[in-house]
Amino acid sequence: MKNVAILGSTGSVGVSALDVIRNNPSQFKIIALAAGRNVNLLKDQIEEFRPRVVSVIDDVHARKLKAILNPSLGTEVLSGDEGYREVATTGEVKMVLSAMVGSAGLIPTIEAIEAGKDIALANKETMVMAGSLVVERASEKGVKVLPVDSEHSAIFQCLVGHRREDIKRVILTASGGPFLHLSEEEITEVKPAQALKHPNWQMGEKITIDAASLMNKGLEVIEAKWFFDLPIDRIEVQIHPQSIVHSLVEYIDGSVIAGLGVPDMRIPIAYALSFPERLYRKEPSLDLLKVGTLEFLEPDFDRFPNLKLAYHAGKIGGTMPAVLSAANEVVVEAFINEQIKFIDMPKIIEKVLSFHQPKASPTLREILEAASWARGKAIEEYVSSC
Repeated sequence: MKNVAILGSTGSVGVSALDVIRNNPSQFKIIALAAGRNVNLLKDQIEEFRPRVVSVIDDVHARKLKAILNPSLGTEVLSGDEGYREVATTGEVKMVLSAMVGSAGLIPTIEAIEAGKDIALANKETMVMAGSLVVERASEKGVKVLPVDSEHSAIFQCLVGHRREDIKRVILTASGGPFLHLSEEEITEVKPAQALKHPNWQMGEKITIDAASLMNKGLEVIEAKWFFDLPIDRIEVQIHPQSIVHSLVEYIDGSVIAGLGVPDMRIPIAYALSFPERLYRKEPSLDLLKVGTLEFLEPDFDRFPNLKLAYHAGKIGGTMPAVLSAANEVVVEAFINEQIKFIDMPKIIEKVLSFHQPKASPTLREILEAASWARGKAIEEYVSSC
């Protein structure tokens, strides 16, 4: 039985992970959970899975949770950064599923690596902001960092049994989001409610907006660089509206291996949690006869400039990806709150990137400082544009 901690248990990935664990009770035991503000859902999770310790975002929400939680359960309730660190480093834990949203997941994930925990990584910002540090520390500590995103999980599985030096390129697929077929004029007027209606996946607000702007795919390009030790120019993106082919790997002999599956996050989550074994899936199998046509299109960098910005930041490296990620967090929140338009997001991010003087081979402190600067600069830019 594998002891597991989940960072972000009340988010979409965390909920899906707990469903996987619920269906495989002899394989996993929940030791610790971390959430943000959703204390009601966390209470239900505590009652079902009986973790030893949980943490929430601050003392206010910790008090709210304690007020509704049966003390006889014996679960310790913590809060804030220290609480998240405790969840990530709890002694009995073998694997930490890192699924917190945004840069908040970076420090707890690195703390878990330092504590010798294997990582199932769903938090994009960890690899985007500090990929070199994550890879270096994981190697030194002898821990595995396994991808949870369906695209990176597909690549990871396509590489099993093959030599990395034989890779010619990898192709990440993107659904194209809800605005794939809109004109530039139509995109100008889209609202948050429209952007939050993803055609294939059920995800949290931030990642759904990122999928609509293709920033999600840009961040995945940078992640793939570190997960698979590849230069950016050998990582391609193709639009695949059906979301059946999650990624492809082409080898130097012309062979192409693709990872296919229904669009269900529980599949890559289960693989990361159980690796190198596989868990039996009860749900219906992929039926290609029903799917019919599989389409592949070239991404439009003019209508979706965030993808171009991510390639730019990934090629420069250093602190530039951290600035990209932090600025994006700010503009996504501003768009959701209807403070800026959809088309304003890449404009603001591009301005922030243009002001930044990147540092090569940054320390964790320098990465965090660059991200903090980028948030402030992005706020300054969107406030001045209002």
